[in-house]
Amino acid sequence: MNVQLNNVSDTRKSLAVTLDPSEVDAVHQEVVAEYTRLARLPGFRPGKAPAAMVAKRFAKEINEEFKQKVVAKAYRDALTEQKLDVLNVVNVEEGELKPGLSAGITITLDIRPEFTLPDYNGLPTEVPAVEPTDAEVDAVIEQLRAERAEFKVAERPAEKGDYVKLAYEGKVDGQPITELAPDKQLYGKVPQTWEEVEGANEGVIPGLGQQLAGVKPGDKKDVTINFPAEFAPVPALAGKTAVYAIEIQEIRSRVLPPLDEDFFKANRAENLEGLKASVRNNLKLQKEYQNRAEQRRQVSDALAAKVDFPVPDSLVEAETQSVLRQFIEENMRRGVPQEQFEKDKNELFESARKAAAKRVKLQLILAKIAEAEKIQVSEQDIDQFIYREAMRSQQKPDKIVKALTADRDQLRAVQQSIIFDKAVDFLVSKATVSTIQPKA
Repeated sequence: MNVQLNNVSDTRKSLAVTLDPSEVDAVHQEVVAEYTRLARLPGFRPGKAPAAMVAKRFAKEINEEFKQKVVAKAYRDALTEQKLDVLNVVNVEEGELKPGLSAGITITLDIRPEFTLPDYNGLPTEVPAVEPTDAEVDAVIEQLRAERAEFKVAERPAEKGDYVKLAYEGKVDGQPITELAPDKQLYGKVPQTWEEVEGANEGVIPGLGQQLAGVKPGDKKDVTINFPAEFAPVPALAGKTAVYAIEIQEIRSRVLPPLDEDFFKANRAENLEGLKASVRNNLKLQKEYQNRAEQRRQVSDALAAKVDFPVPDSLVEAETQSVLRQFIEENMRRGVPQEQFEKDKNELFESARKAAAKRVKLQLILAKIAEAEKIQVSEQDIDQFIYREAMRSQQKPDKIVKALTADRDQLRAVQQSIIFDKAVDFLVSKATVSTIQPKA
């Protein structure tokens, strides 16, 4: 066997492997012998049929397996000789593969880049204090009251926090929006809808609720709406100025429930102090969770900034597709139309590729740290993954186990993901922590 190693890039190599005719013949004889041992032909006991007869009867099957085994031998023996740490086989080119002839196979593959691990102990992290302030506790209690608020008809002009029932019809430069965007009637004309006056959560028309203070039932007026330059829900309205004719039908004021026994009972507390204690504890748990996530991000960024090396293209390409799928799924749930993705596809791809390259770089570093620290995947880790995935996907755990057992690549991907998570947790456990105190 002869192996020639060619450098395509720092992380991509090409192996030109040539097997001698004797090596090729040995593989062919091995395949024929295996078929002869297992073949069942009329008039012969299993394994007793003549090899020549078996070779003729199963010529197609033998040839296919012979080719696969020649390529596998070339790959296996070349790696043994060159001692490459392969991440992905990118391409395999076969010459003529026949018994009695030498075989030429070219294998293109991506290898693990070489780099020296930086010091990863004591990475700096900075997180807010987890102890909730009195103002934060009070804000949560007010939100709990708001969730149980009643809305009563008000005969006075609308005030901040009220809800206004109204009809509207919009035009851009005199053209009805129902014509400009016929598939988005909600943005053009509705006979009845509710808007919160100067509320934090806007309706579909951006800025409409900010112009409703002081209106009274029966009022008719025109309001001007300036749509953002990037308005994904209706690209036809992006950057446009629209005039909406509105008619006020009803005003309802928000009446918060009193802090009484019924309210405390509904929130599983005996009194106000008990409710505050419960809210304070929940807020603290939320902040601790958020801080943990923030620490994971900070140590990951700090670690990636400490070392630089080329990342394999095949890993980046695969991760780019994953980033794109995730982004498109999230934005489709938000109602972004397919046309918008087509319009921005070049920018989306470049953005996804940059994010993917960053992810791959971090994963390679984490894999090396996991190896250095002997971080491994336990059965308990797999069990916890199966439980979480069953809860997330509403599937039975047995179904997930069966899928992982049948798909070894998927199982390896799960194991790899667990290793990365455990490595980041390890970094966080070794990090230094500075607490940001709240401003007075």
